[in-house]
Amino acid sequence: MIRVLLADDQSLVRAGFRALLDAQPDIEVAGEAADGEEAVRLVRELRPDTVLMDIRMPRVDGLAATRAITEDPELGDVKVVMLTTFELDEYVFEAIRSGASGFLVKDTESDELLRAVRAVVGGDALLSPGVTRRLIAEFAARSKEPAAATGLSELTEREREVMALVGIGLSNEEIARRLVVSPLTAKTHVSRTMVKLGARDRAQLVVLAYESGLVRPGWLG
Repeated sequence: MIRVLLADDQSLVRAGFRALLDAQPDIEVAGEAADGEEAVRLVRELRPDTVLMDIRMPRVDGLAATRAITEDPELGDVKVVMLTTFELDEYVFEAIRSGASGFLVKDTESDELLRAVRAVVGGDALLSPGVTRRLIAEFAARSKEPAAATGLSELTEREREVMALVGIGLSNEEIARRLVVSPLTAKTHVSRTMVKLGARDRAQLVVLAYESGLVRPGWLG
């Protein structure tokens, strides 16, 4: 059973999500929060599998709440999915950098929402290749020249290559075609790379790829 915490300051939004999620045989709503402070408290108390977290909330917003959750070692298994009004929300960049596993627009189709909840609990990041490339473009626009690649000494040459391809937005299938390996092999390389670097998920691997200097703006194409 997948346990979900809903964090949104609009009660009607929470009610809509609850009705949809509770109707599924493999998903249950563990609790609801009306602001970020309450969300962090309930995560620590209820230990849900994932949190659907609105970015904009009173008192403590979704970004601060996400950081509090993802920086707590005891909550390492809790995945945070940010809820936004627009796909290109200005806070999406900071949300991913703060540790969110991805994001969804609030008016997403029901089937897509359910798929997303199941996917993120399974370890996948909710980032399309196009969104990944935009995130890297944001890094390029907002950051200084990346530091020389550090923290990558534990990776094999192939793992560094795979990490760079993840960083420029390729899916496992696209990586497999690029390297002429099977999708399963590509997925294994990605998983091992995340384990070695302590990345929570694929979204965090993208951040590390850029911040380590392994991926640079000129690679965007």
